[in-house]
Amino acid sequence: MKTVLYIISSARKYHPDQQQHQSISRMLGESFMHEFKQHHKQTEVICRDLSISPPAYIDQEFIAASFAQGELNQAQQAALTESDLLINEVEQADVIVLASPMYNYGMPAVLKAWFDQIIRIGKTFSFDLSRGDEPLAPVLSGKHLVLLASWGEFNFRKGETKYAFNHLSSHIEQLSPYLGADAFYEIASEYQEFGDSRHEESRAKAIADTRILAKHLALL
Repeated sequence: MKTVLYIISSARKYHPDQQQHQSISRMLGESFMHEFKQHHKQTEVICRDLSISPPAYIDQEFIAASFAQGELNQAQQAALTESDLLINEVEQADVIVLASPMYNYGMPAVLKAWFDQIIRIGKTFSFDLSRGDEPLAPVLSGKHLVLLASWGEFNFRKGETKYAFNHLSSHIEQLSPYLGADAFYEIASEYQEFGDSRHEESRAKAIADTRILAKHLALL
């Protein structure tokens, strides 16, 4: 049995029989999940569509409860209820799939809110000043994190000319150890705003690469 946590963050929907204004990141996510389950029959999927059920933004009460010492009171427990649920889903997962578009060179607000609920002291990372200038350390490990992305421009991958503008992939890769990911994979469809043959080719390649990666991870 393998558990896949499938996180969707696009504001757009996806319908296979429609062509216009469809979410490409959702399309890649659906392709990944279909292929994975074809090669690993005993797969449990935890699906969370953040566009339908957006996580709450963290606030003062959340921060105070997160850093509280000892037994939490009822109000503190309530402030952390959603965070506890989302962290539990991450803990269960063998593979985490994030289907996300690039919005304004970064991640959608709902996805950032999800990360802020999960990356929490004492739960997904430890803080110990005895480690000197590197006091933070991930608590979880052994997972694979897959980012299935789409963006309107191009050349945003690592080593390419616009990578410095890519605050989606770089941010998620930096955060991935705090989700317990020992391996980070990225597949992206490009040129969406151009809508030309380059976009069609990039989308087709992203679909093919997604299926290859899903099969690989399913058979590990």
